[in-house]
Amino acid sequence: MTQSKTEATPSAAPCETVTATEADAGARLDRFLAARLGDLSRSRLKALIEQGMVTASDGPVTDPSHKVKEGECFAVTLPPPEAAEPDAQDIPLVVVYEDDDLIVIDKPAGMVVHPAPGNPDSTLVNALLAHCGDSLSGIGGVRRPGIVHRIDKDTSGLLVAAKNDLAHAALTEQFAAHSIDRAYLALVWGVPVPPAGEIAGNIGRSNRDRKKMAVVGSGGKHALTRYRTLGRHGILASLVECRLETGRTHQIRVHMASLGHPLVGDATYGGRRTRNTGSNDPVKAALSGFPRQALHARELGFLHPRSGKRLLFQSALPNDIQELLDRLAIRLPVGN
Repeated sequence: MTQSKTEATPSAAPCETVTATEADAGARLDRFLAARLGDLSRSRLKALIEQGMVTASDGPVTDPSHKVKEGECFAVTLPPPEAAEPDAQDIPLVVVYEDDDLIVIDKPAGMVVHPAPGNPDSTLVNALLAHCGDSLSGIGGVRRPGIVHRIDKDTSGLLVAAKNDLAHAALTEQFAAHSIDRAYLALVWGVPVPPAGEIAGNIGRSNRDRKKMAVVGSGGKHALTRYRTLGRHGILASLVECRLETGRTHQIRVHMASLGHPLVGDATYGGRRTRNTGSNDPVKAALSGFPRQALHARELGFLHPRSGKRLLFQSALPNDIQELLDRLAIRLPVGN
C-alpha cells in the first residue's frame, strides 16, 4: 500500500492518494479508504465518494460499494470544513483536558449543551466553537465539535466532545458499547432500601405527559443504573453515587424517582417535595428550596480514540451542592 498527501494550495483542497494492494482486492471502497485513512470515518468517506470527491485513473468513483482492484489508485479530495451554523461565542469554559482529538469540559449548571428552540445560543457548542477555533477539523465535513453525549442544562459536571471524525466515531462506538465509565453524585429524598443495587427499567415518553420521561412497562429503551448510598441525613435525604450502564434521557432522575427517591431540587420528577418551601425546619427548607436537580457528573473514563490509552477524569462537587451537603453534615467517604 502506498499513500501520499498533497498540501492545500489557494486553488486546490488537500488530497490523499491511496493505492490498493493484493490484500485489498475485493473490499468495498468506503471500507478500504476508512482502513487506510484513519482520520476519516467511514460515513464521512461514503459522503465524499457520493459527492464525487474520490477519483480513480478513469475519473470519479461515486459508488461506495465499488470493489477495489489490486493496483487501483484513488485520490481523495478533502474540501475545507463548512462553517458551523451556530455562532462562535467567547464564553469561559473549565477545560479539564484537551488535545488534537478531543476536549473534556467541566460544565456548570445552567448551561445548555446544544442550541435548540428556546436556547438558540450561549450553549456549550457556541463556547466550544470559539475556544477550539481552527483545531476543529470537522465532523461530517462541518467545522463543529462532535457532541457524543449530553448532560441536562441544570446538571453540572464532566462532558467530552470530539474535534474530528476519528474521535467522534471512536467515542460514539464506546458509548454505544456501554464501555464508558460514568459516575454521578445525586442528593435524593429519603433513604434507598437496599442501600445499593441496580435499577433496570425501560425508559420512554410518559403516557401522561409527553414532555417527561418515565419507566415504561413495554416499549422504550433498555436502561440500567447501578447505585450505592454514600451518606445520609437521618431519613430525610441521602447522597447516592449512580453509575450508568446506559445513557437514556433523564435516566438517573427517572430511575431514582421510580424507587420513590427523587432528586432534591428536581422540579420535573421531584413531586410535591420540591414545592414544600414553607417549612420552619431550616434543613428541610434548604432542601425544598434547592434551585436545581442536585446531580453532578463526577467521573468520566474512556479509551483515547487515537492512542487507546485509558483516560479517567474526576470533578469536584460544585459549591451549591457542597454547601448543601455541609449543611446536612454529609461527607463523601474517604477514597470516594
